Amino acid sequence: MHAAFFVLLAASLARYLARHAADPRTPWIIALSALLAVLYVLGPALGARLTRLAWLGPTVAAWAVLVLLAPSFAWCAVPLFYAGLRSLAPGAAIPLVVLLTALTVVAQLRLAGWPDPNVLLAPPAVAAVATTVFVVMRRQSARRDALIDDLVSTRRELAATERREGTLAERERLAREIHDTLAERERLAREIHDTLAQGLSSQRMLLQAADRLWDTSPGTARDHVRTAAAIAERSLAEARRFVHDLTPADLTDGGGLEAALRALADRDTTPALTVRVHTEGTPSVPLPAPVESALLRIAQGALANVREHAGATTAALTLTCLDDQIVLDVTDDGHGFDVPATTADPTGVRGHGLPAIRARLRQLGGTLTIESSPGEGTALSASIPLEPR
Repeated sequence: MHAAFFVLLAASLARYLARHAADPRTPWIIALSALLAVLYVLGPALGARLTRLAWLGPTVAAWAVLVLLAPSFAWCAVPLFYAGLRSLAPGAAIPLVVLLTALTVVAQLRLAGWPDPNVLLAPPAVAAVATTVFVVMRRQSARRDALIDDLVSTRRELAATERREGTLAERERLAREIHDTLAERERLAREIHDTLAQGLSSQRMLLQAADRLWDTSPGTARDHVRTAAAIAERSLAEARRFVHDLTPADLTDGGGLEAALRALADRDTTPALTVRVHTEGTPSVPLPAPVESALLRIAQGALANVREHAGATTAALTLTCLDDQIVLDVTDDGHGFDVPATTADPTGVRGHGLPAIRARLRQLGGTLTIESSPGEGTALSASIPLEPR
């Protein structure tokens, strides 16, 4: 629109000079044209609304004088329409458009010399179309700006919501880690109580009994002392296991994981529960100590759950050695449980048993699968990948 204004202004001045070069008003026409060009250039450079209003009045006045002196400058009214519509509110812009249109019609009638219907109707029609197009575009632009503001606001709200969700997720993760750490400590405390504390208590009782029988029954007293020494040896092995990477004492006897599982099954077999062990295949590489320790601890935790919750009469430990992984399956014929509900709230089953098993497997890159339903027993499968040395 700015370019059109200067093209029309230059064309009108050229037309006037071509026909009225010797006219005495020519210097004034040239000076007014230059003034109008300068005033028009100042408009886009001024940003404040009041300043634009102060600029538009002199610009329209200079153009009106030019039109009265030289009617050919009337076509410069079209760019001035948009300048007024951009700078003024609709209530003030419409009268300005009417004024510019009337001056244009008067100027064209002076050129025609008679009341030409085309001159009377064409400028008002052009002004009406230009004004309508501008008003409609301004309304669409306002709606688009409002939509963009809504989208930006919505995006900010979504970003804030995502940040809040991320913060809550991080807090939940930290809470789970703290919970798992406390659960692991609780489990270790139970293991220490079940091994070292009970062993020391048994030793104390045996030594006290030996002290009482030492004079009256030396043979029985020596048997008590030997039994206390055996318990002390086993407690020492357990203590070393806690110190050295918490390796179960059953794995330090040299029999490997299979022998440790059989020893565990023998200890957990009671008149109410029979525990069996099955093995399939042999590992392609020696099992790392952390893998053996983790599988034995998983078997202990799973059997503890069977004893306390399953109400089973038979349980089976199945150790399967594949080329790329080793799998431990623990099954029982107990009353089972609802796996989805337990997964949603894992603390609802034996405190920390299943989360501790998952934590052990997660540290070794393994996976845990549980299949169970009420009244149909439970099958727990723990698999750990094996990497060749």
